[in-house]
Amino acid sequence: MEIPFRSSERASLGVEWELQLVDRETRELASGAVEILEELRPEGAEEHPKAKHELLQSTVEIITGICSTVAEAKADLAGTLAEVVASADRHGRGVMCAGSHPFTRWDSQEISPKERYHQLVERMQWPARRLQIFGVHVHVGVRSPEKVMPIVNALTSYLPHFLALSASSPFWSGCDTGLASARTKVFEAMPTGGLPHQLADWAEFEEYMETLIRARAIESVREVWWDVRPHPDFGTVELRVCDGLPTLDEIGAVAALTQCLVDQFDAQLDRGYTLPVPTEWVVRENKWRAVRYGLDAEIVVDDQGTVQPVREAITALVEELVPTAKRLECEAELRDVLRILEVGASYQRQRAVAAQHGGDLAPVVDSLLAEMRDGLPSAGGPTA
Repeated sequence: MEIPFRSSERASLGVEWELQLVDRETRELASGAVEILEELRPEGAEEHPKAKHELLQSTVEIITGICSTVAEAKADLAGTLAEVVASADRHGRGVMCAGSHPFTRWDSQEISPKERYHQLVERMQWPARRLQIFGVHVHVGVRSPEKVMPIVNALTSYLPHFLALSASSPFWSGCDTGLASARTKVFEAMPTGGLPHQLADWAEFEEYMETLIRARAIESVREVWWDVRPHPDFGTVELRVCDGLPTLDEIGAVAALTQCLVDQFDAQLDRGYTLPVPTEWVVRENKWRAVRYGLDAEIVVDDQGTVQPVREAITALVEELVPTAKRLECEAELRDVLRILEVGASYQRQRAVAAQHGGDLAPVVDSLLAEMRDGLPSAGGPTA
């Protein structure tokens, strides 16, 4: 089975951001995407070019066009976000983002009217129905299919870095889960979600996809929802492991980290290097540690079980990537990774707000709404 890979310009960038719609009075997740997206739809078009339906009617996904720099991607998202926020406000809805809603029950939500979502729920049942979760996906362009699987494999070493930085789902249906990222464990219930299989090259990827389709495990490549995957139609490597991020500042930081890593791997392949393929048990263990402990995780850094605080690993990675970031014009956004380390990831900020209010989670929603409006808070305390 041949899967054409539409090669992209090296290090081109695209971002997808899944937004929550909340009732301003109750602070619960609330349907509204149908009305908002219809209001925003340009006359004569089937849909808005950069604001889309997602599985639930309480979600609007906004996407960028093909961008060259992180600053361009942030500006692109900001323009669409402003449209969505203004329309949502007219419909009595607030807009925020986190990997999960702090207290809304998943079984209270309405599925979007698109047929493919209803087919997904019919086929997958409870695991799909429970997907009241929100993420950020970053696409980086790759010029040839021969490079894709080596880059995907190499990126799995850095999944705990991304997950610890973006973890924003400590609460589920009103309970503190004890995890930094409950979203991750919810999504892993999907049969093709989670860590990618380590495949040597594009031919192995094509063979594996053909096998899944022949076995009727999937209908198309789009149904393979790995934490990092090839996207043949876009000609990209797509990083999907991140929880939903509350601010454009954090979007920019994660996008810069992704763009710099993929570009660095691409350049190393050009120079004839063989990219490292991490041991599977290390990848799995490190992902769990980031899910559980977030920025307090100690990750395994070799096959002998040596560990390092993920904060140290992230700081060292940022410094390593600064020359690449300068060339890609995203040094400021890359250094925002260090701001997240200083201020705290979203799961930490949310827990701090809950603690300030005796465990009440309504103020957590208010803080997420404020962060969407005002950006990443400064050091010294979360937005209350």
